[in-house]
Amino acid sequence: MSKTPSLKFVRHPHPAPLSPDKRAELLKNPGFGRVFSDHMVTIRYSESEDWHDARVEPRAPIPMDPAAAVLHYAQEIFEGLKAYRTANGGATLFRPRENARRFQDSAERLAMPVLPEEVFLEAVDQLVSIDRDWIPEGDGSLYIRPFMFANEIFLGVKPSSDYLFIVIASSVGAYFKTSAPAVSVWVSPDYTRAAPGGTGAAKCGGNYAASLIAQAEATEHGCDQVVFLDAAERRWVEELGGMNIFFVFDDGSMVTPPLGGTILPGITRSSLLTLAKDKGIAVREERYSIQQWKADAASGRLREAFACGTAAVVTPIGTVRSPEGEFTIGNGGSGASTEALKASLVGIQRGTAADPHGWIAAEPDQRGSLLAPAKGRFLAHLVVPRRVLRPVPGIGLKLLKPWANRPSINCATEADRPRSSDFSSAHAGSRSSWPVGASARGKEKRPRRDPADVRHGGYRPPIMTKNIS
Repeated sequence: MSKTPSLKFVRHPHPAPLSPDKRAELLKNPGFGRVFSDHMVTIRYSESEDWHDARVEPRAPIPMDPAAAVLHYAQEIFEGLKAYRTANGGATLFRPRENARRFQDSAERLAMPVLPEEVFLEAVDQLVSIDRDWIPEGDGSLYIRPFMFANEIFLGVKPSSDYLFIVIASSVGAYFKTSAPAVSVWVSPDYTRAAPGGTGAAKCGGNYAASLIAQAEATEHGCDQVVFLDAAERRWVEELGGMNIFFVFDDGSMVTPPLGGTILPGITRSSLLTLAKDKGIAVREERYSIQQWKADAASGRLREAFACGTAAVVTPIGTVRSPEGEFTIGNGGSGASTEALKASLVGIQRGTAADPHGWIAAEPDQRGSLLAPAKGRFLAHLVVPRRVLRPVPGIGLKLLKPWANRPSINCATEADRPRSSDFSSAHAGSRSSWPVGASARGKEKRPRRDPADVRHGGYRPPIMTKNIS
């Protein structure tokens, strides 16, 4: 068994954080995604050192070389989760482990190294604990954005050998600015979000960049959001620009489009499926066409529809527009089932309702941690990938170096901190500079994605693991 020490986080608190008065003024009406906390967490990855140099430090611009791989080939993934203020002044996180697992899935799909689950959780915990005062009162929350991008200095189509993982946080209010009782959506006739075999199940920036023109089209037609149809038939409803969708019928049952590689496996979606079943609601994961949506709304069979996601939580859909016209769902506002599910979800998230499924990571332990694990263990007994298999579409799997027998990854002093070699460094002659396909040909072929694997939206390559103690 490897005796490599656990990844340790070194804190460098902000020397001049925003004053409490100025922070309080910002938190009165933070909007969404415009107000940021004082600190950030950074962790580096390289093929030679694996995950290392974990720091909590003042939030600041990132120095970057113009040849950094992410700027040219978009190897980037991210997550989104929230910290909520409790009545006693503490904080909770909602299902952070699911975010950690989805982050791993996204990394595998984009041929990036897999960040160990517990390191992801510890990074989030470190940021929330140092910036706890940035969690707004009332209905606000602290939106946490973990992300990772390729920063090897290299021009060439191949997986990067260097990456930077960062966590930042933003104090937020409501996602939608409208005062209407429900949002309106535009059915995009020309654009699709994802196709089979693509990156639809991964949370990567490219998916959202591709949706922006359709979202702009929705705005031009007076709608709050765009809804995408499938790429093959342009018939089946899949999801909104950044949210999953549910339909509620006159018999009380519900339908949501099934996962299968083109739809992001939303954590809010998964939670609502569980809560609906707890309430005895029949929920079906099946395809639902835009024609059927319109017909059911007209006949009254469809009573409610709502979108869901971390940012927007649960948001009713009242009006649907397309080039063929528009139709209204129910009374054009929210419905009883939508409100009941939202109340149950928000109650658990904010600690005002029972948490029968153990979804909440709550504070505190002796050091004020949000994520104190069972039996007092945290990073001392990580299970981490010993080898990471990088998927190369249509070719095979690239095997990274093993984790065993690495030197200590502890930067405990200022002298250990890297200089302005910054967040990216040249690796001339790097082991990773093999041309795509060259070293993979003739080796094990990548298994086909299994459409039935709805947990991850497709095939997840096997990972060998080894305990670190």
